[in-house]
Amino acid sequence: MASSTTRVTLANSARKLPKGAKLVGAADPKQEIEISVRLRAKRADDEAMMALGAQPPRERQYLSRTEFAEQMGADTADVAKIDDFAHHNDLNVKSVHLASRTVKLTGTVKAMAAAFGVKLNKVRHDGATYRMRKGSVQIPAELEGIVVGVHGLDNRPVAQPHFRRKPPRKGATARAGQGGSFAVEEIAKLYNFPGGETGAGQCIAIIELNDIDNKGHPTGAGYKTSDLKTFFKKAGIPMPQIAPASVDGGANKPGHSEADGEVVLDIEVAGAIAPGAKIVVYFAPNTTNGFIDAVKAAVHDNARKPSVISISWGGPEDPESSQQFVDGLNEAIRDAAAMGVTVCVASGDNGSADMADGWDGKPHADFPASSPFALACGGTNLRASSNGAITEVVWNGGPQDGAGGGGVSVMFAEPKYQANAHVPKSPAHRSGRGVPDVAGDADPATGYQIFLNGVMTTIGGTSAVAPLMAGLIARINEATTKKFGKTVGFINPLIYASHAQGVFRDITDGNNDITGSLHGMYKAGPGWDACSGLGVPNGAALQNLLAA
Repeated sequence: MASSTTRVTLANSARKLPKGAKLVGAADPKQEIEISVRLRAKRADDEAMMALGAQPPRERQYLSRTEFAEQMGADTADVAKIDDFAHHNDLNVKSVHLASRTVKLTGTVKAMAAAFGVKLNKVRHDGATYRMRKGSVQIPAELEGIVVGVHGLDNRPVAQPHFRRKPPRKGATARAGQGGSFAVEEIAKLYNFPGGETGAGQCIAIIELNDIDNKGHPTGAGYKTSDLKTFFKKAGIPMPQIAPASVDGGANKPGHSEADGEVVLDIEVAGAIAPGAKIVVYFAPNTTNGFIDAVKAAVHDNARKPSVISISWGGPEDPESSQQFVDGLNEAIRDAAAMGVTVCVASGDNGSADMADGWDGKPHADFPASSPFALACGGTNLRASSNGAITEVVWNGGPQDGAGGGGVSVMFAEPKYQANAHVPKSPAHRSGRGVPDVAGDADPATGYQIFLNGVMTTIGGTSAVAPLMAGLIARINEATTKKFGKTVGFINPLIYASHAQGVFRDITDGNNDITGSLHGMYKAGPGWDACSGLGVPNGAALQNLLAA
């Protein structure tokens, strides 16, 4: 490799600068940075994962994490070529993880730019300065087909948290401000979550992304243990075992970011539903490599072995964004399916537009909810009367108060399990993956009572639905593990099958046209729709389906 000067373009690695970005100058050539190089798999088969998901969990043959590394990890011969590449380009190999097919390299900005044929600049966007690149990554011809992604040269943020605070009412007291909201355990009762199980023996992984400074160091977000202790004490629920895990330098950094509300919401919702489960919060920088590496860290964690992952972060699909980021994160979610891990993902809080500032006037599905291997979680407005009657419609409070994300992917084709769901054509006029799959209470006007920064507050957003479903899956996994020794894993093909009828309460009223300018493009109606999915699960019925 040392003698080769032939370079080729790394497929799907092109990036553009965001609209409104302003070039400040060249990135500091002496700054040390870390990147993740993603390698090809020995074996990877989307169709095999889809077929696995169509089987009853009782009959599935999952791979252990050790077996996955051996059968579907990276080849050591490929790693040796990366070692050689690093040696001849003044880079250092920090770590190799065969199962996640990831090699982490460190080096100066100058060395990285030269090694991968890119220009790295300081660029100002949305009031902050980041290291960005445009154009494609170049690699030696000998690495073509071996390297499938290079992540971290660019450290702009790639995702937003999908939570919404309840807007304060003028003159309302703190107590009155809770009107219309629910304790988490009330939601579980209204949705008939199965009793008896607490998620014991299971591990729930929660993915959280840190704000970073211009040197890539985490500056927020996080949780205060005191808030969690107070929440569970007030709820009368045993506090689950909770642990923070650092990925790519990420850390629990409460008190410095609005996204603290996201972190605390995720933990308190998942923990209230499944207090018997262990909760591990994987913190990583909000970058392409941080997001991918965090999910891969959870998927391949051989010590804690999560059986369900909750992701409440994402962003609008954009065909002009880096395809290798989409491929890398989708690959991580697909890997989870092979090991019997369910991945629950929030579908977004800006309706079918999926954008707030700078909206381009087009509908967008939210990624990674649009991954065909993710359980995409949409939003409703839930009201319950004193006599137990439930009224539930699609969440749509307009631009000020948010709306449940949903739509049709322009990046993923319609999966087989949605063949009979009557998914409309995508904005690109092709068949596409329909989002969401399921729904739950997300309107901040009918949101969740959460303890944050020393006070009880109401928070909504589809961010609440992902950990709600993750907690439900943890309960179900406890039951199925006792019954036949297996978790339920990738459930999408099963919940769309004809025998799943009656498992979901159909939401037939409302739309998620947040601005009113898309003519109510996605409306609720009988069966699946692109604002409430299949509907709201009857938890006990879902357990019966998956435990059959």
